[in-house]
Amino acid sequence: MASRILGKLRPSTSALFVCDVQEKFRPLIAGFPTVIDTTKRMVLGAKCLDIPVLVTEQYPKALGSTVSEVAGVLPPGTPPAFAKTLFSMLTPEVDSWLKTKPDVKQVMLVGIEAHVCVFQTSLDLIERGYEVHLLTDGVSSSRPHHRAAALQRMAQAGVLFSTSEMALFQLCGDAKHPRFKEVSALVKEGQAAEPFAFTASL
Repeated sequence: MASRILGKLRPSTSALFVCDVQEKFRPLIAGFPTVIDTTKRMVLGAKCLDIPVLVTEQYPKALGSTVSEVAGVLPPGTPPAFAKTLFSMLTPEVDSWLKTKPDVKQVMLVGIEAHVCVFQTSLDLIERGYEVHLLTDGVSSSRPHHRAAALQRMAQAGVLFSTSEMALFQLCGDAKHPRFKEVSALVKEGQAAEPFAFTASL
């Protein structure tokens, strides 16, 4: 009998992927302020828990750089954002970066657009044997029905759905964790933010 995938996130085996959270998308993406808020909170959580962060930008010459709210809090040692034209984040440069992180087996994924770059990234990661944790409060599309269809397809492909709060508390695992108070403060900030308006299914 095949073992069941439980999806127990651990800091030592996790990475955070930030997919194309760029300035030119600000007026175009449904719920973009929530995506930014969640992404910033997860980046700060990753910094707190020593989890590597990887950022991509889709054709930044036209679509701009990563939003300042996120770019300004990236952990020291985070590589410069990888520019791409490929829809998936799994460019040859990102593949090379992953090879330098052999302990990473789980990828937490946030960004846009859910039905294009996020979706294709999740399939490529699964194909390479990674466990993908989609943070549903940190992904969106230009239209809600595109996001809903993407979530359904990713669930069918084996992506594990979570929220930023679920992921951060699971990564801590214990209220006695030495960084728990910092992580808990980040979660409380998220609770004060405007909730995401879209459901996870069609």
